[in-house]
Amino acid sequence: MASVSVYNKEGKEVETLELNDSVFAAPVNEHLVHRAVVLQLANKRQGTQKAKTRSEVRGGGRKPWRQKGTGHARQGSIRAPQWKGGGVVFAPVPRDYSFKMNKKEKAAAIKSVLTSKLNDKKLFVVDALDFEAPKTKEMKTVLNNLNVAKALVVVGEDNTNAILSAKNLKEARGVYNHSINVYDILKYDNLVITKDAVKAIEEVYA
Repeated sequence: MASVSVYNKEGKEVETLELNDSVFAAPVNEHLVHRAVVLQLANKRQGTQKAKTRSEVRGGGRKPWRQKGTGHARQGSIRAPQWKGGGVVFAPVPRDYSFKMNKKEKAAAIKSVLTSKLNDKKLFVVDALDFEAPKTKEMKTVLNNLNVAKALVVVGEDNTNAILSAKNLKEARGVYNHSINVYDILKYDNLVITKDAVKAIEEVYA
């Protein structure tokens, strides 16, 4: 089993933690990671764009001039796409961009990016991130002590103060262990995760 150092809020190593190989030493499947990122971005799209086709714009019911004898090109409607105020060719319409991945694929993608962070030495485990109140300055101090800049901070389900403490940091984001996703893990250079969050993630994905 892989082991990592566990740090305190001062950035000092206090112990080591054995990691579950089925989660943090899983095969890295780049295809599933790509699909998971595309899925998340696609599911965020509103898909509400709309433009009118020539059948939807107002006017143009009468042929503008007779077919022959005018010297003009033949025209059937002043609302054809080549006319000012005409309809749009192949106009976009509202659509749903979302698609689905099955649970095993999502789990494999999560384990792939967690393994990659560990292999790249960008996964930092801390014993706890207990703050008496939401304090951005305290979270910034912890990240500085760990020598990480752009970081995703993952905490246990009951650690609201840590989430709020990271909220105003431009280069960091706090999430609960049940809310981790492939896109966020890849977006931030480092992964800072509490010891209890590691155990919770292993229970779900092992």
